[in-house]
Amino acid sequence: MKIKRQSKIVELVQTHDISTQEELSELLMENGYNVTQATISRDIRELKLTKVTVGDKQKYAILQNTETGMNDRFVRVLKGGLVSMDMAQNILVINTMSGMAMAVCAALDAMQMPEIVGTIGGDDTIMCVCRTTEQTADVMNKIHQLVKD
Repeated sequence: MKIKRQSKIVELVQTHDISTQEELSELLMENGYNVTQATISRDIRELKLTKVTVGDKQKYAILQNTETGMNDRFVRVLKGGLVSMDMAQNILVINTMSGMAMAVCAALDAMQMPEIVGTIGGDDTIMCVCRTTEQTADVMNKIHQLVKD
């Protein structure tokens, strides 16, 4: 439940201008998540959300990972959401649990793999574009290694 809730929070932060924990709580409740203020506060801390200024307003945003190593949180999201992967030349198609694609996509982006040109996440499918067919196979193997441990 925690991984799905945090996945939904990532999606909501990416698609809405959320300024307060109360706004986030309301959106979560509209999406079927009954949460307390303490839970939201903990999720914000664990997801490393931060407030950024946009114009004259502040909103929550995902703090970009500047660490060079793999963050355990990203690996947990991959393990919790990944269903399968398949490649077509330089495109890696990743299938996830329903509603988890945005979180898995954000985790992949935060890992800053130089082989990945870009990712697009839907509800349960991610399209991950790599530079070459060989790099696509390398990314697929890296992801397999991360989730099997």
